[in-house]
Amino acid sequence: MPMTRLELFACLDGLDIAHATVEHPPVFTVEQAQEHTHHLPGGHTKNLFLEDKAGGLWLVTCLDEQPVRVNALARLLGAPRFSFGKPERLMEALGVEPGSVTALALVNDTARRVQPVLDTKLMAHELVNCHPLANTATTTLRSADLLRFMEALGFAPRLVDLDLTLEA
Repeated sequence: MPMTRLELFACLDGLDIAHATVEHPPVFTVEQAQEHTHHLPGGHTKNLFLEDKAGGLWLVTCLDEQPVRVNALARLLGAPRFSFGKPERLMEALGVEPGSVTALALVNDTARRVQPVLDTKLMAHELVNCHPLANTATTTLRSADLLRFMEALGFAPRLVDLDLTLEA
């Protein structure tokens, strides 16, 4: 059973990670999110849930306006060809539905099947904004704490400059 938002917040609290959450209507696109969250300081995220040709799962978290060429990203990461993960696989691996994909959903990947990838430009922001397991709210936390959260869960995120996917 996937964690609830309150359980996620308890996990963050247990790691001494400060966080603040703003409620808003459901958002399904970057543009919709910006309507409700543009006033929040920090980097705003978008997330790509990808599956490689060998069945590996990847979660790419970057700035909301970052263009990404997924085939070039696969080459950059040394992964087989990428495709977007199916909603069923997303729910199975991260316990969230499309539109609610977030780096915080790694808390639901107890099997550690998903490889997180963080864009260096996002991580250069002191604060980052992401969904707390649902697209009806946005949670702000320090970028260093997002990294610490992932590491505490047993993940080793790969930090990459996604602009390199545009050059390939």
